[in-house]
Amino acid sequence: MNIADIKKMSKTERLQTMEALWDSLLYENEEIDIPKWHKKILDERKSKISNGKAKFISLAELKASRKQ
Repeated sequence: MNIADIKKMSKTERLQTMEALWDSLLYENEEIDIPKWHKKILDERKSKISNGKAKFISLAELKASRKQ
């Protein structure tokens, strides 16, 4: 399957395929290594939350910010 095949699928079919892929990964015991850059971002965010410096916004605020 390639991108052209995927683009021919309906949105529902693509979502069902993604769900099936996630489910197939969920039950594997194998650990997935995360990239160093990703771990760094997660650690920074965790630190901000711990230090009380994290800023949280509502879903409505996020959607509004994307329209601008």
